[in-house]
Amino acid sequence: MHDLLPAVLLGIIEGLTEFIPVSSTGHLLIAEHWLGQRSELFNVAIQAGAIFAAVLVFWPRVRELATGLGVAAQRDYLLKLLFAFAVTSVGGLLAKKLGAALPATIYPVAWALIIGGVAILIVEWLVAGRSLSSDVTWSVAFWVGACQILAAVFPGTSRSAATIFAAMLAGLTARAAATEFAFLVGIPTMLAATAFEFIKQPHAQAAREDWTALAVAFVVSGLVAFAAVKWLLHYIQSHRFTVFAWYRIVAGIVLLVLVT
Repeated sequence: MHDLLPAVLLGIIEGLTEFIPVSSTGHLLIAEHWLGQRSELFNVAIQAGAIFAAVLVFWPRVRELATGLGVAAQRDYLLKLLFAFAVTSVGGLLAKKLGAALPATIYPVAWALIIGGVAILIVEWLVAGRSLSSDVTWSVAFWVGACQILAAVFPGTSRSAATIFAAMLAGLTARAAATEFAFLVGIPTMLAATAFEFIKQPHAQAAREDWTALAVAFVVSGLVAFAAVKWLLHYIQSHRFTVFAWYRIVAGIVLLVLVT
């Protein structure tokens, strides 16, 4: 029973950070440094909880795209989603073959948080003078797909941050539109990555897993992620992403101080 509290805390951290641009992988690596390292199966499961929460939030839009193939605009949007997913898939497989892996220490995570925070401030400054655009171009689709790979290769980068700001730099300057496209591309990408990680887990690991703790963390992650995504979509209607940039910078500096 004593293991349930760390499981709940990790579920909360995953749910809060999976879609907010602060890096879930980076925060989980940091949390596990103090709460104890968990199995890959555990980390995959709590990520799955967050993914299913996002599917529920975006279900009306997903259903609209799936049933609107006869409408040119909907078909075009869906093709660009598929193109972005294909770019990520090819790049992700290449990264795996080249041996990309999570770091053993949190130093790279701390630096990625700081650099990512500075990058967010720069992007917000660059797009501040541009007119708002909700047009998803093929260039936007390519860069969103390509930048999803950054989060897998550089923990602390944040998949949502990399894709949202790639979309904005590529011309999709309306924050709500950039966030929606980034998240819709992220859902199949994360589902595929989660399924791949789950399938490759050895049976011996499954036999040793604390399934009660895993189930609790899965549910907690899903509930928190649902609330976090709903809040973020409302927040960006009238706010920039700069608060997340400053959070990342401060968190990265604090980490560097703590681990020195």
